[in-house]
Amino acid sequence: MNRPVKRLVVVATGPRLYREFMLRQIGERYEVHLVIGRPVDWEAPYIASAAVVPGMTTGGIVAAVREVVARVAADGVMTWAEDHVVDTALAAAAVGLPGAGPDAARACRDKHATRSALAAYAADQHATRSALADQLTTRSALAADGTGRRGVPQPQSVLVGDLAEALAAADKFGFPVVVKPRAGVASQAVALVRDGGELADHFASAHRLPAAGLPSADRFVLIEEYLTGPEVAVDCVVQDGRVTPVFVSHKEMGFAPYFEETGHWTDGDDPLLGDPAIAGFLDQVHAAVGYETGATHTEFKLTDEGPKLIEINGRLGGDLLSYLCHCASGVDPGLALAAVSCGDAPDLTRTRALCSGIRFAYPPWHETRIEEIAFSADGLPPEADLAVPLVGPGEVVLLPHKDLMEGRVAFATATAAGREEVSAALDRSLAALRCAWSPA
Repeated sequence: MNRPVKRLVVVATGPRLYREFMLRQIGERYEVHLVIGRPVDWEAPYIASAAVVPGMTTGGIVAAVREVVARVAADGVMTWAEDHVVDTALAAAAVGLPGAGPDAARACRDKHATRSALAAYAADQHATRSALADQLTTRSALAADGTGRRGVPQPQSVLVGDLAEALAAADKFGFPVVVKPRAGVASQAVALVRDGGELADHFASAHRLPAAGLPSADRFVLIEEYLTGPEVAVDCVVQDGRVTPVFVSHKEMGFAPYFEETGHWTDGDDPLLGDPAIAGFLDQVHAAVGYETGATHTEFKLTDEGPKLIEINGRLGGDLLSYLCHCASGVDPGLALAAVSCGDAPDLTRTRALCSGIRFAYPPWHETRIEEIAFSADGLPPEADLAVPLVGPGEVVLLPHKDLMEGRVAFATATAAGREEVSAALDRSLAALRCAWSPA
């Protein structure tokens, strides 16, 4: 007998270019009931019903999920939308379905809360010498801090409310330091500053990005120690507190002093997936924030002292990372999230071991007017998959700066046997981008 199709509530969908493939995959396996803030558009072929919540308020989302669950006896509720991680956790708790837990979702959404949770967990570990900490070897990510205490490694960080406090924190840590909004997304207003003048220049931008629901009305900025080493991210699925890494993504960065992510690549057989130190580190980070069930995107630096946390997000990574994972390994992170959200074991069977990457194109001037933009099909290499303009004629695009999230004009993806082949294919793909543009 075929197993009955499970019913799944999905909260929000996000940009079509980056999320449609996951909704399509989920719609082929589950009966999807969507909670969304506007009338259904491109989502229609993949869903069974939709509840429109004007403004997508927390109360409206929770009420809509309650109604859907009561009407169709839904088995799970999930989201991949950063803005609704907390709303979805509250809704899941309200209807008794698996979820991250509201406190864990808040800790992932608020970077200061993340830091506080990790510090509190480190203190608890020191006080109680819990069984989990005792089982980890000295090679685990719980590195000794020089006093014999074990904790979850992260940079020094101070929450500040004004420039004077920011300067005092930077003097304590020593320049360079990182300035960041405590609840920003996509590295917006995050900058590396090397002296007090640069800090003053960038502080205002970070302070202008408060997020609703933060406990402090006037403290929006973090000053953090700058960590050296490559930055990577691991997307995980979590079920009843058990953390399973799904894929590793490596970042390409640009536009210093900002941390613009200009590309990513993932290896279907990345050795970091089997590294016990990384596994132990991820277990500790998730335990510290109390994350129960769902999917996470954990970013960290591989320092000389081991991995140190940059941030944990309570949803799958963006920028088509889940698509790259599918191309490289055959694993579908969206389906894995759907499974754990419904109380099922995720299918993480790897059917291939390739390398897949994405790279973004940017305009040549700080303010650029787009006149024509398209990829030349005969210039794309055989390894290329997607080649997509993100803007159209008449639009003005700004290069990344203090108050801008991104200035991307197009992207290309490619899959090949290894990293060098993927990088070469992406070089050729972006070289095939034909643009007519001028300074605005």
